[in-house]
Amino acid sequence: MKTLAWILFAFFAVLIGIYPLFYVAIDMSQGLLASKAPDLRQSFAWQTGFYVHIFGGSIALLAGWSQFSRRFRNKNLPLHKLLGKVYLTAVMLSGTAGLYIAFYATGGLASVLGFSGLAISWLFTTVRAYASIRGGNVDQHQHWMIRSYALCFAAVTLRIWLPLFQFVFAMDFIFAYRIIAWMCWVPNLVVAELIVRNLRSPKARIPAHG
Repeated sequence: MKTLAWILFAFFAVLIGIYPLFYVAIDMSQGLLASKAPDLRQSFAWQTGFYVHIFGGSIALLAGWSQFSRRFRNKNLPLHKLLGKVYLTAVMLSGTAGLYIAFYATGGLASVLGFSGLAISWLFTTVRAYASIRGGNVDQHQHWMIRSYALCFAAVTLRIWLPLFQFVFAMDFIFAYRIIAWMCWVPNLVVAELIVRNLRSPKARIPAHG
C-alpha cells in the first residue's frame, strides 16, 4: 500500500506538473478560461500573472515530489539542494502571481478568499522551510516542506475535485468552484499536519519511499 501510494503521488505530481504545456500546445480557451470575462483574459497583467502562476506551480510540482524519497536525498544531496532552490524560486513566483490572480477568481468572494488563503499559506510555509534549513534545523525544515508541498499539491487535488463535483455530484460549476477553492488545499494541509505530528512522535518513521 505504501508503494502504491508513492506511485500515485509521483504520477499525479508529474502529470499535473506537465499539464500547463497544454496551454502552449492546444487551445485551452474552452476550459477554466471560459469562465473569465473577455476583457480580463485580454489583460496583459492578468495574463502574465496567470502564466507565471501555472508554469511556476508546474516547476514546483516537478521539482518537489522526488525530495520526499529518503533514498534519493541520501544519494543525491547536491541535487537535492539544487532542486530545493528551484522549488523555492518557483513557489515565490507562482505564489505571488497566484495571490494576484486570486482577486479575480471565478465565483466571487468565497473563491477569492479560498485561493488567497492558499497563496499566502504556500508562501508562508515555504519561507519557513527555507529559514529553518538556513538555521540548520533539518527536522523543522522537513516539517515545513511537508506543509509547503501539501499546498503545492492543491494543483492536483483541484483537478480531482472539480470533475467529481461537476460530473459525479452534478453540481453547478460556479457553486462547485467556490467549495473547491477551499477543498483543494485545506484537507491537504490537515493531512500534512497529521504527518508532521507522526514525525514528532517518539516512534516516528519518516513517511518517505525508499
